Amino acid sequence: MRWMVVTRFAPSPTGYLHLGHAWSALFAYESAKREGGTFLLRIEDIDPVRCKPEFAAAIIEDLRWLGLTWEEPVRYQSQHLDDYADALMRLRAMGVIYPCFCTRREIAEEAAAAGHAPHLTETEEVIYPGTCRNLSADERAAKLAEYREANWRLDVTKALTITGALTWHDRERGMVEAHPEKFGDVVLARKDVPTSYHLSVTVDDTLQGVTLVTRGEDLFRATDIHRLLQALLGYPTPDYHHHALLKDANGKRFAKRDKALTLRALRAEGKTQEDVRAMMTDLALTMFRQP
Repeated sequence: MRWMVVTRFAPSPTGYLHLGHAWSALFAYESAKREGGTFLLRIEDIDPVRCKPEFAAAIIEDLRWLGLTWEEPVRYQSQHLDDYADALMRLRAMGVIYPCFCTRREIAEEAAAAGHAPHLTETEEVIYPGTCRNLSADERAAKLAEYREANWRLDVTKALTITGALTWHDRERGMVEAHPEKFGDVVLARKDVPTSYHLSVTVDDTLQGVTLVTRGEDLFRATDIHRLLQALLGYPTPDYHHHALLKDANGKRFAKRDKALTLRALRAEGKTQEDVRAMMTDLALTMFRQP
């Protein structure tokens, strides 16, 4: 029996939606509707500094203008911090996370000295060299007493000894072998925020019953970390479809600094919903024709 498809669009309210966001939202929406499934909207607003309520409201307004509907209620991550804390506590009880007291500068300097390459995601600048992983229990207790706060990192090597080899399925590329060790010990909870992208997205997709995660190909390898967390926490593994990123006529990916190409700016110019959809189609055709 085929499961009912549940997809989601999960933007961060740190700016207005641009054409690239609209492309991703429509991809998820149409993937659900094509199979008679459900489309969800989630606002990933765990960053208390960069995320703004006015941007969250604008996201909802723009998506409605684009013609999208979703199953209510909208999930705001900032309202569900207890869910992430519960998952973190389970991982802590398993002994697969540890406190990290290093500053970003210390991590960068040590990684550079060790010859490590830059990291692959927005959440980490460099691969963490594991400085705090080998602290003794007494050393950790002393530092916690001194600093009171710490980032909590996933001991990937130890986690993999529990889960063993892992795979996940992408609708475009088929079965994929997971290699989360390439990311090093990623942060799962920060000093100022009791979660991270990796942890919260994994918990949310499970609690919301998401069966098909659609997102840009820039997050393809990050799925390895999410697959590891799913295995540790006993979560089901959804299907994935990482789509190509929409790019402008010069082959450059869209960014929030491209204010002229936000949906709000295009609407202010008098563009209609049909105009914007046609713009995305034209850009996609141009992009896919390129060698």
